[in-house]
Amino acid sequence: MLLRLRVSLRQVVNQMARRPALLCGAIVLSCSLILAITFTCSETKQVVFPAQPPTRFFSPDSPVVDLYLGQLDEAESLRSASEVSLLYFYAPWCGQSISARGEIEQVARKLADQVQFVAVNCWWNQGKCRKQNNFYHYPVIYLYHRRFGPIEYNGPITAAYVEKFIRRVITPLQYVPSRAGLQDFLSHYEPGVLGYFEFNASPQPPGYLTFLTSALQALRRDFQGVMRFGVITSKQVAKAISLDAPGTVYMHRHFNTSLTFPSHVLNFTSENICRWALEHREWLVRWLRPHGGKSRALEQELRKGAALLIFLPFDPMAPSQPLVEEVAEIAVQYHSCNGSSWPGFMEPEVWGEPGSLSRAPCCNTLALPHWLSVSRTHNVCELCLDQALGPRPCPSLDSLYLREDFFTQPLSGKVQCSHVLSSSSPLDYYTACCWSLSKGSSTQQDRRSVLPHIEDRGSASAHSAVKGLKCRTNKTLNFYLLDSGLHWEFARRLGAPENASMMGFATVLNLQDEVHHVLNQEQGIVRNTLESFIQNYSTPYSPLQRHLVGEAAREPVGESLITAVTTQTFHKAVMDPEKDVLLFYYTQWCGFCSALNHVIIQLARLSLSNPRLAVCRINAAKNDLPWEFMVDRYPTILFFPSDRKHLSVKYPEDAPITLPNLVRFIQRHSSPLLLLLFGSPPREGTAAAEAISTRQQGRHTPGRVREQRHTPAGIPL
Repeated sequence: MLLRLRVSLRQVVNQMARRPALLCGAIVLSCSLILAITFTCSETKQVVFPAQPPTRFFSPDSPVVDLYLGQLDEAESLRSASEVSLLYFYAPWCGQSISARGEIEQVARKLADQVQFVAVNCWWNQGKCRKQNNFYHYPVIYLYHRRFGPIEYNGPITAAYVEKFIRRVITPLQYVPSRAGLQDFLSHYEPGVLGYFEFNASPQPPGYLTFLTSALQALRRDFQGVMRFGVITSKQVAKAISLDAPGTVYMHRHFNTSLTFPSHVLNFTSENICRWALEHREWLVRWLRPHGGKSRALEQELRKGAALLIFLPFDPMAPSQPLVEEVAEIAVQYHSCNGSSWPGFMEPEVWGEPGSLSRAPCCNTLALPHWLSVSRTHNVCELCLDQALGPRPCPSLDSLYLREDFFTQPLSGKVQCSHVLSSSSPLDYYTACCWSLSKGSSTQQDRRSVLPHIEDRGSASAHSAVKGLKCRTNKTLNFYLLDSGLHWEFARRLGAPENASMMGFATVLNLQDEVHHVLNQEQGIVRNTLESFIQNYSTPYSPLQRHLVGEAAREPVGESLITAVTTQTFHKAVMDPEKDVLLFYYTQWCGFCSALNHVIIQLARLSLSNPRLAVCRINAAKNDLPWEFMVDRYPTILFFPSDRKHLSVKYPEDAPITLPNLVRFIQRHSSPLLLLLFGSPPREGTAAAEAISTRQQGRHTPGRVREQRHTPAGIPL
């Protein structure tokens, strides 16, 4: 090896000695290369210029403290010094951060005396915020209530919604001072949790701070704040819902049994109270607030079953919401399976005057069976329940058993009453009044004037078309509300007219059964029309027609080779009895469809000389059609002969889609007049005939079409 190296070096030296110019050139080239590399490396530090320091994001006169250099330490200092604070993390280049800046500043000018607003630039690479936090989206809004936090806000970044959420954080507990306030709290359609604490002995009774923290925990888990928390300080008000011991937490439910927190089973901590409340809450109407980005939140709700989506204008800061309350009342009637009523829609005399809750008896008249010994002197008894538990739905008395041992003393023919104690009932006692009733007697009418009956109390809502409909049909609906001001684009894609105002829209969606119905926009969102809409959907053979979502029809610009068909123009273009129509189904995401465009265009050019043949195409992803004309794969070609539209033919799936094959397909199934253009169809047994599949596909008719499932076009998931 060394010998070979020596020989090679000797040969190189000999060549250099013979050609000194080559030696000098190599030396100069090497020096130039070394100098170039050295110069380049020395200047690399000046190639990348440092980023310019950031500037203020908020105006100097804004109430928002702008830490545009990412001073996270100063932000923490400001947060710890204030009772309630809002931290707004932004990136200066982010469009959403820029658009939300005005909304945050508007809220800050209204709540600057109650909340500390701090904005932090979390994109500046030399700032501490960027080094310690890895946010994957901007802006990020954190709220802190004293030492509790952060509570991230993920709702719509508008001034009204942000202000509403901040006020919920400022006062997470609603004070219930009287029984009138208790009625208002319990009558709300949103779930509510009440805590009873006595402030006489201590300004902070045991368990109060834990209950306050549980309310903040609920806001952290659910930014919409649908779970309401209230505090009762009066012993008389607490007795109305049977709360005797201070520190008791009570969950009110409209149809299921109301609950108290099982402190003997679970530790009395904020996490346990929040988890217990969220697990046992009762939903009547849910708010949907999709953020508009990539998310499956809407799809997850629609997968739960049939959904009634109602778009209404909503102002979070309005003191009352009449439309929302009307929809909530309809939802209550829909879920009222046992005939019970909702305290929010009871008559005022049930609750009595403020500060004095009256106990309205709950009665039912029973005919005594003939085998009962009491029936010898009395044949009718009126059984009442004294509602000692206060404002609770009156239960049905049809299943109560009137035992003979209730009446141990002989009764006369006069009206006799007795109080029957019951140890097995959560109520205090029954009141039984018995009398004799003969044919044509007015005793029953007289008794009805004394005691109110269940059917009398619910007379105001007894005629509701949807009362108890949930338990009388297999088509159960889930009620959802959406703010039309924020999500009207969803309403348009679900069938709302393009030129309609954002006042109201209702639709029923059932993805599993592929049902899509739309309430007539001209009728509006009123109680009668909405109840009729729900009732028509719930009937076994619904008279509602399936709503077809399609693109708006466009006026053709000049003459077009291929006719673009939509939902509205399908029958006019395809079912024309004077033309044979070849319909090409495609979607914008189908790559094979795009590859066949040149074939369809060539066929359209070939058919220009014959007005009886039309080549059409339809974007099936954006245009719904009646079930008999839907397909389950793309691309698909259907042929509709002029003289037999009901016998449409599907192009064979196993045959290549080429121009010769399409021409043969049209020749085989076209009307006789069209054969003058393309000539006679190929004879059986020839090579041309074998190019087409010998087994024809089944006729594409309503009676023989196979079941083809699809998701209705235009539904945002």
